[in-house]
Amino acid sequence: QVQFVESGGGLVQPGHSLRLSCTASGLFLDYYAVGWFRQAPGKEREGVSCISASDGSTQYGDSVKGRFSVSKDNAKHTVYLQMENLKPEDTAVYYCAANTMRRLCTSNPTMHEFNYWGQGTQVTVSS
Repeated sequence: QVQFVESGGGLVQPGHSLRLSCTASGLFLDYYAVGWFRQAPGKEREGVSCISASDGSTQYGDSVKGRFSVSKDNAKHTVYLQMENLKPEDTAVYYCAANTMRRLCTSNPTMHEFNYWGQGTQVTVSS
């Protein structure tokens, strides 16, 4: 049984940073395309970032480009999302997800492509 462990969420002031971590028991995340998604209250889940296992290439949603950075530690089978210059509109529950049918992120990853999901971690940006 696959179980994700997400951590790093919390309450921060605007302009500050957070780093989210995601690992999974029963699944080596560095073998697959891994995406980060977020969902704010009353809004649809949106893609934030994706990192490919095959070449380590990365993709970002327009709203986070230049502020967020996704990376992975293959030795620890862990994927990270470094979030800089956080804004109140970044407030959401953040989820990591794995697409175990692909090692390469698609050109515009959607949540329907990912078959394993973490439980989510809350990020709140507020002064």
